[in-house]
Amino acid sequence: MLRIGIPDDYADMVRTFPSFHRIAGHPISIWTDPARDLDELADRLKDVEALVLIRERTPISAALLARLPKLKLITISGPYPNVDLKACTAQGVVLCAAANRPTLATPELTWALVMAATRRIPQEAARLKSGGWQSDIGGVLHGRTLAVAGFGRIGKVVAGYGRAFGMRVIIWSRERGLAEARAQGYELAASKEQLFADADVLTLHLRLTPETRGFVTASDLARMKGDALFVNTSRAELVVPGALVDALKAGHPGFAAVDVFEHEPVLGADHPLLHLPNALCTPHLGFVAREPMDEYFADQFERVLAFERCTPIDVVNPDALAKARDRG
Repeated sequence: MLRIGIPDDYADMVRTFPSFHRIAGHPISIWTDPARDLDELADRLKDVEALVLIRERTPISAALLARLPKLKLITISGPYPNVDLKACTAQGVVLCAAANRPTLATPELTWALVMAATRRIPQEAARLKSGGWQSDIGGVLHGRTLAVAGFGRIGKVVAGYGRAFGMRVIIWSRERGLAEARAQGYELAASKEQLFADADVLTLHLRLTPETRGFVTASDLARMKGDALFVNTSRAELVVPGALVDALKAGHPGFAAVDVFEHEPVLGADHPLLHLPNALCTPHLGFVAREPMDEYFADQFERVLAFERCTPIDVVNPDALAKARDRG
């Protein structure tokens, strides 16, 4: 049996899932805290043969791979920008990955943030617990404008929530997404500038690529209304570094709800957004919900078992298979 390693299980949740029994009997190491540097990460993983990654939390660089001679398999669900695929193939490390299963976890978290920020729920709940009563009143969503940037599998669901709440919904996306949005009767933003200027709530649902990195600029944020809400449950790097903090201080937009950060985990409240009264921040909860995470690991563990049976599935770099077999 392969020795399995699962890094960065911050909530110590993996062993609690029903799917965990699939790898019962395997030697397993699980780490609940992030490694401080390359040396510590290499030391932790030195005996691992099958590495089960939780999304993009752990960077798998060529330098790290060179120090993991026992590693044979890496499995991840969804995109893998954190993995050096060329180095994996050269070293005979098989990478298995596939598109994520459809999930409502991120859309639901997005809408929870929209509702919480709009009605000032965290602030008022904290005030009540501290002995106070009402201090700030929020607004309603009905009749206001929801701007959705990205009409993929998550953006579509969030747009539907906006419709259900009686909002005007406008869409900005790639050509394919725009065509689907048009077919479903959504209003299309005439321009990126209009998307930001018209939004009462603007939410990002774009995949991080070289083209979308820095998609949101300081100028875009400055166009937003003084009482508008900016929501990001996708990737922090979609926003130009520092632009959101500066914009919130300037009052355009008036509020933000953020679930993602440039460097995670954020410990010791070491991020400027956490110290702004008009920012609601959560610790990357978007995809982290019990039911979808159990399914996520069921897929991961099945890839490990299939590799052990010499019938690997979801292989991204088939050229690595022959080298992996030679290594035994």
